[in-house]
Amino acid sequence: MRPRLLALDIDGTLLDPFGKLAERVREAVAAAHRRGLQVVLCTGRRFRAALPMAQALGLDGAIVVHNGALVKDIATGRTELTHYLPADLCRGVLALVRELSPPMVYVDAYHEQTDILTEADARAHGVQTAYLADNAPYTRYVEDLTALPHDNVILMSLMGSGAPLAALAGRARDAFGDRVLTHLLMNKVYREHILEFLAPGAGKWPALVRLAERRGIAPAEIAAVGDDENDVEMIREAGLGIAMGNAVDAARAAARITVRSNAEGGALEAIEQVLLRA
Repeated sequence: MRPRLLALDIDGTLLDPFGKLAERVREAVAAAHRRGLQVVLCTGRRFRAALPMAQALGLDGAIVVHNGALVKDIATGRTELTHYLPADLCRGVLALVRELSPPMVYVDAYHEQTDILTEADARAHGVQTAYLADNAPYTRYVEDLTALPHDNVILMSLMGSGAPLAALAGRARDAFGDRVLTHLLMNKVYREHILEFLAPGAGKWPALVRLAERRGIAPAEIAAVGDDENDVEMIREAGLGIAMGNAVDAARAAARITVRSNAEGGALEAIEQVLLRA
């Protein structure tokens, strides 16, 4: 079945190892759009951080952000689909994570100029402190995260070294089982790990399926390109799943096609593969 929707990860996929968008990749996305393909960015970034990329590519319509926990309209910032972390689980996850350091609580408050809630604490890893400083205009420090209503929490996350975060993820699985989804990823900008806690059922692929269903597009008509653990499900389940040459082993194993790395023009090759089938 020919692809009608092209889902593209950003970091490690569309962007080169230096975080740059090559002009030839931008042109390929435009060509896909002209050919009638619906192009949807699917990223772990929050909406505010992903929006410049969508604008640079000339995209409109929906964008999947926060690893599928949120779908926003590019033009208006209106929330179209959500998969919030339930309030009771927010409190449980918060209690567990705070034993290591205060998490970053991402909330759906784009128009209120607030993306992140957190507490000031010297235990926070230096890379998280740097990240929050870089995003200071959209970060709000509160005295006690447990006192918040937790009715629009997209996800919680913690940045730091891999081993402590992997251990914390294991503890979370023991404590909550399948009631909480965890992602342990490498932040490609800050070159350190990030551990995310999301609602079960959240993910890039479930968000894509819901979005495609609204547009009358079947899962078999979706082509998906990615490189990291959070891309594995959409690569495996899409009608055409493509892994970057720099992808993690699980993503490569899930793919029908593996292209060159993001340092070697793999995104361009991937889009060309989709266009051949469209």
